[in-house]
Amino acid sequence: MVNEATSNTKTFIITGGNTGLGYKCAENIAKDNKNNQIVIACRNATKAQEAVNSLIKETGNDNIISLELDLSSLESVRDFVSHFMDAKLPPLYAIVCNAGIQVVNKAQYTKDGFELTFGVNHLGHFLLVNMLLENIADTGRIVFVSSGTHDPLQKTGMPEPKYENARLLAYPKGIDSNEEIGSIGRRNYTNSKLCNIYCTYELAERITQQMNKNITVNAFDPGLMPGTGLARSYSPLLRFVSKYILSLLILVHPNVNTIGKSGKALASLVTKPELDTTTGKYFEGTKEIQSSVLSYSKENREDLWRTSVELTAFNQ
Repeated sequence: MVNEATSNTKTFIITGGNTGLGYKCAENIAKDNKNNQIVIACRNATKAQEAVNSLIKETGNDNIISLELDLSSLESVRDFVSHFMDAKLPPLYAIVCNAGIQVVNKAQYTKDGFELTFGVNHLGHFLLVNMLLENIADTGRIVFVSSGTHDPLQKTGMPEPKYENARLLAYPKGIDSNEEIGSIGRRNYTNSKLCNIYCTYELAERITQQMNKNITVNAFDPGLMPGTGLARSYSPLLRFVSKYILSLLILVHPNVNTIGKSGKALASLVTKPELDTTTGKYFEGTKEIQSSVLSYSKENREDLWRTSVELTAFNQ
């Protein structure tokens, strides 16, 4: 049970908080207020506990725990929600949907049969947030980590997303012989990041229209962060370029960032008081900007929401 000393604390769930951007985000939230309760949601229990131990040591905040969450399994998402509710933690204030993957070496699928990148980056988070929505405190916050790669005008070198319908993203057609597998995998990633923004805008509007709570929902672009695990399925040469060569761009490119800088920016979206009423927006770091032209398609976002409800069997 929650004791008197912790009754006024807030709980923050961070998916993929055991490493990289999620870890740095957790570190900043833990330092922001030593009473903040952090939940590291991670599929690998051993790595999650190692992160918890490290975060407690680095921040001096003892209110950090881990709970197992595999976003590639809808059953695991439901189990996480059940275990979270049973934990009797302080009121849930924020969910940071940070965990993400990029698979470029072969077609892979979730335990429920969905294309893996779409399943993890979008569907798992969609179900998680919706199942916990009623439990989020008034003035609480939700952040979806997207990417500037969703916008072809940013010229990131990634294939621009193509959105026909959500069912096709979950169950892709056979491989186009005119497009190599790596390019398909990278497009799956940019598609999923576009979906993160669609989900942000649709959920923000639904909360405003249907709930008596002031819960905000925003999307976040951390910029290019050389050396993260997103490139782990790339070829050895491209992994080397990602880790070492691109690191030099931090010195000259405005949206190439260290993990520490982006982690601090992400944490600020759920801790800064001045963002209490900011919802349905897209942030590049700490700067609010416009997302891509395609990301404002109401038809697409409604299709994504409707199909996601069906695929996850979420009872609204």
